[in-house]
Amino acid sequence: MKLNNVRLLVNDFDSCFRFYSEKVGLAVTWGKLGGDYASFDIGIDSNKMGLSIFKTDLMATAIGNFDKQLPLNCREKIVIVIQVDNVDGIYKKLTDNGIDFINKPIDIAGWGSRVAHFKDPEDNLIEIYSELSKDNWSNDLIEESKDYDTN
Repeated sequence: MKLNNVRLLVNDFDSCFRFYSEKVGLAVTWGKLGGDYASFDIGIDSNKMGLSIFKTDLMATAIGNFDKQLPLNCREKIVIVIQVDNVDGIYKKLTDNGIDFINKPIDIAGWGSRVAHFKDPEDNLIEIYSELSKDNWSNDLIEESKDYDTN
């Protein structure tokens, strides 16, 4: 098995298309406004893997659960994580593009990362992050990482 893409099922296709292409600035690899499906280059071989959006009603029809309700007012079950070189620089760029962040960039030593979070028009959680140098990691993370070091 091989992961092909992460597909977000959306109600408002055009709003999400504009969000990812215009505000986030991802290059469109397939699809257009007014469509049912679009994919975006997320820095991984875009011919094989990426982020895509698809109308939720079409998927519901395909799998036979059109009669079920979408979840509302619940905790996130998925986060789209995007690695960037400079969280603060991307935070500023995306804020300038009209994206409202949940939090400002912050170092989380226990994760070994600098992060900031925002949501798309369909309330999907997105994290931008960059790795912290190991001297900024928590002691617990440093100890845990020893189990996985291959050097």
